[in-house]
Amino acid sequence: MSKISLIIQREYITRVKKKSFIVMTIIGPILFAAMMVLPGWFASMEDTESKNIAVIDQTGKYNKRIKDTEYLKFSWLNQQDAGTIAQDYQDKGYTAYLVIEDDLLQKPDAAKIYSESQITIDVKDHIARNLEKYLENEKLNSYQIDGLDAIIKDIHSVDIKLKTIKLSEDGSEKESSTELVMIAAIIFAMMIYMFVLIYGMQVMRGIMEEKVSRIVEVIVSSVKPFQLMMGKIIGIALVALTQFMLWVILTVSIVSVLHAVFASDASTFTANNQVEMLGATGGQPTDAQVSEFAAGFNNIIDKVLSLDLIGSLVLFVFYFLGGYLLYASLFAAIGAALDNEADSQQFVMPVMMPLILSIYVAMAAFRNPTGDIAVWFSMIPFTSPVVMMARIPFQPPIWQIIVSMLLLIGTFILTTWFAGRIYRTGILMYGKKVSYKELWKWFKYSGR
Repeated sequence: MSKISLIIQREYITRVKKKSFIVMTIIGPILFAAMMVLPGWFASMEDTESKNIAVIDQTGKYNKRIKDTEYLKFSWLNQQDAGTIAQDYQDKGYTAYLVIEDDLLQKPDAAKIYSESQITIDVKDHIARNLEKYLENEKLNSYQIDGLDAIIKDIHSVDIKLKTIKLSEDGSEKESSTELVMIAAIIFAMMIYMFVLIYGMQVMRGIMEEKVSRIVEVIVSSVKPFQLMMGKIIGIALVALTQFMLWVILTVSIVSVLHAVFASDASTFTANNQVEMLGATGGQPTDAQVSEFAAGFNNIIDKVLSLDLIGSLVLFVFYFLGGYLLYASLFAAIGAALDNEADSQQFVMPVMMPLILSIYVAMAAFRNPTGDIAVWFSMIPFTSPVVMMARIPFQPPIWQIIVSMLLLIGTFILTTWFAGRIYRTGILMYGKKVSYKELWKWFKYSGR
């Protein structure tokens, strides 16, 4: 076994056995699955705590204009109760009290709700929505136009549902989702940024720790400095890929289980509805009624599959490796040059700036993936891993992807060569204040 292979094996086994790796490998998929499921679940939840709100209408115009709900009741009080309501509203069983002081058409801020605890957004929206609807009707009636209310309702009934259809090379059609594509672009870009930054910094910290503890002196007596650097970089890259693949497998498994559970619940719900409809109508439910819920799930799955996930994952692995090797080699050179992390800021920030810039450019690429900024920054090797992955779900031209990949390969070979020359000298340097001028001397000296 070659010396580089031994170093790779050591770095890989040491890091995958760490508790932090195991914990993040387990927590990561749970967080990703939760991001997919919880927003919809939270959106479907409603406040089921019963609330009774007293209302004092000083204008007399809005009596009973706020409708009760199952959990929200409104008690309309007389004017004589208004003076004491502030002192004893809780004793009378009210959660809060609403005061309408003036005509809301003239003074929209004349309605105020008082409570000891903070009123929820659902309660506030319910009150505002009911009052606004009443005032809209009052305004419509003031125009005294026959049928105006029906005309307005007819206008508001227009609801455009624009579908996006993806055409394949053979002319077949498949429904896609612009929103889903944008979400995929955000996820890909952020994951590349996160992986490159986290594992690149691990290379720097690992080298600095070995340098400070003087372990590196023993290691370089058996292997060449360049072999040590490459072994560390590749070993940590394999750790990152292992974690990513485990995240993909576990996330897909968790989401599949949740999908099966939800689909089962939907089938039970549909079966119960069938029994009710058969008893009520004596006939068979329509196919649309039976498969309505399942169609929603199938539609989402079809849209996800239309993203070409396999191709996206392959390109993700390539751009991660390319971006990681590029930045990790520079972080390795910084780690070899310094004795402690406190002195690393002046060297780390210039390296990180292109990576940070790529996130801002990726945000622009989400909205305009074919714009000049997105295209050029997806070609520049220091920003292409993040920006190109933000464009991949939008299917950029093949030639742009090929050019971007070739430039990235050439650049990380160049940066690895550059970092290796600094690494050879810096790894055994101790107690010396390092500057950019000193790094340039090391670079030239290593070339002799």
